[in-house]
Amino acid sequence: MQTLTIPEFLKTQKKYSAKYLYLSIGLGLCSGFLIIVQAWLLATVVNTVMFENATLSNVKQYLLMLLLLFILRAALVWASEISAFKAAALVKQHLREKLQKHLFRLGPVAVGEHHSAEVANTLVEGIEALENYYARYLPTMALVSLIPLSILIFIFPIDWISGLVLLLTAPLIPFFMILIGKGTERLNKQQWQKLSRMSAHFLDMIQGITTLKLFNASKREARAIGIISDDYRKATMKVLRIAFLSSLALEFLATISIAIVAVLIGFRLYYGEMDFYYGFFALLLAPEFYLPLRNMGTHYHARLEAIGAAENIMAILDQDAPKTSSTLADIGESNNIDIRLNHISFHYKNRATALDDFSCQIPARQRTALVGYSGAGKSTVANILLGFISPEAGEIRINDKIINSLNSEVWRKNIAWVSQRPHIFYGSLRDNICLGMTTKSDKELHKAAQQAHIHDTIMALPQGYDTLIGDRGAGLSGGQVQRIALARAFLKNAPIVILDEATANLDEESERLIQQSIDSLAENRTLLIIAHRLSTIEQADNILIIDQGKLVESGSHQTLLVKQGIYSSMIETLVKNEEILRNE
Repeated sequence: MQTLTIPEFLKTQKKYSAKYLYLSIGLGLCSGFLIIVQAWLLATVVNTVMFENATLSNVKQYLLMLLLLFILRAALVWASEISAFKAAALVKQHLREKLQKHLFRLGPVAVGEHHSAEVANTLVEGIEALENYYARYLPTMALVSLIPLSILIFIFPIDWISGLVLLLTAPLIPFFMILIGKGTERLNKQQWQKLSRMSAHFLDMIQGITTLKLFNASKREARAIGIISDDYRKATMKVLRIAFLSSLALEFLATISIAIVAVLIGFRLYYGEMDFYYGFFALLLAPEFYLPLRNMGTHYHARLEAIGAAENIMAILDQDAPKTSSTLADIGESNNIDIRLNHISFHYKNRATALDDFSCQIPARQRTALVGYSGAGKSTVANILLGFISPEAGEIRINDKIINSLNSEVWRKNIAWVSQRPHIFYGSLRDNICLGMTTKSDKELHKAAQQAHIHDTIMALPQGYDTLIGDRGAGLSGGQVQRIALARAFLKNAPIVILDEATANLDEESERLIQQSIDSLAENRTLLIIAHRLSTIEQADNILIIDQGKLVESGSHQTLLVKQGIYSSMIETLVKNEEILRNE
């Protein structure tokens, strides 16, 4: 995708709220015109009372008009602000939806390059930081030239000297604002970076609080969080210091300019060179002339804050998602899917090559084990099949039909995935098992749970399938979490199942139940297991040995043992490790 600069990115989002944004600007401009009318009415009242000896009854109509004017201006200002915040809300809603959809398209591999706290901070605080940019800064920038220009049109014909002073001093305010704001932009970016790092560190501490307590390290980490928080406080105060300094400079310039206009009008009134009515009218308009410029200075920091936040948003949106085709070719019989990977290559950013000219076959209705040392490329193969990443070279064949860019949404309907550490969300057991699937009947749900050997455990709970569980399966054992994940796979009833060694790190009883579930799940399905345990490897119909991103051996367990190759040495190491664990 074409990369935009941050200001261009912010401006392109205006189209999603153009109607309300223009309405806000129009209402603000109408309010500006009423300021001129208000100054004229007030000058008329004062001039009539002071120099024409008018009584209250003589100026009553002007006073009533002023009262109505105040009410009308208040209504216009209120409506303008409501419209501006509505515009900002539409932009925030669009960006949040766009960011969320893009994160889903990226998949867990690409999203994993960002810390979860940074992503959450961008989705929440980052988007919210754009509100003042669209609700305050943009309307003010539109009015900053329109209202002063309208005032000058009325002032120049009656007092060209005051008009000239206003015209010459007005550019000084934005000049100093931009001059001071240059340093603020850099500090705002640093502040957002510090906030992201602080959020990430704090989340890590919360997630690891149990471990910290066990190793008596909680006080040490509390001190570390205190140091990071204090660093963020100092960064925030630097931004505020410059913000207050710029506000002081802008107020000072505006005050001096108004004072110059007042002195010049005063001298000319004293020497009789000017009529009081016109002088007072010009003097009333002078503060209103600088008001939009002062507001621009105040809200200019909303732009700087938005730039800092938009940088993080763009960093995610500029990430390329895995390529997908618009359609998925007919793959034939749904429960008879044969998969071939031919000459696949892939490497991760700033890492060594994960797959290099990798080719393999995953036969239909067979149990295939993918075996290799850590970092050999096993997970990369699974991520390619799941559509989380796209291969840089090579082809994918489904039932002998080339489909390099799979349609992720359609393709994933044919795959059930059970990871080594399944994620359980806060909510009911029913919702967790039916995760991402259309509404299932209780009969289907109970059958899937029975096949996963978790039904009896659930029914023993006070609220059964409606029992609430904590995030990451808080309140459940590791074996129960794995069986819930297997229940998802049974409920989905997909023809392809990818398992990342679901029996790892479990007690013997949980391992036995899960192994029974896997045996049942493998019936009439294409099963790919990223295997770590000898019992799982031995039961496979076909074993693929991957090393440094290449397929080095393949065959059955007995065939590979006879070859006395890398598989044989891996099995010897695996047997020794399992014996050590049993002895412990």
